[in-house]
Amino acid sequence: MQYDKDKADEIVLALLYLGIHDGSRTWKGIDWDSMNRLHQKGFISNPINKTKSVMLTDAGEKMSEQLFKQFFAKQP
Repeated sequence: MQYDKDKADEIVLALLYLGIHDGSRTWKGIDWDSMNRLHQKGFISNPINKTKSVMLTDAGEKMSEQLFKQFFAKQP
């Protein structure tokens, strides 16, 4: 199946917002290819390490929150 990888990356970044803890850390139990693309785009720290979380960059944290609200916020 072919899919829009940029759109998938947006959803992944939005979902990373759910796991934020200890400041900008977030759990990284997401598709590795998506995580690598988000790292290449400058939104997260390098996901290839022994820790179970990654750091959102400043731009990544802002974009993650914006996308989370865009895709998942309930409208009154």
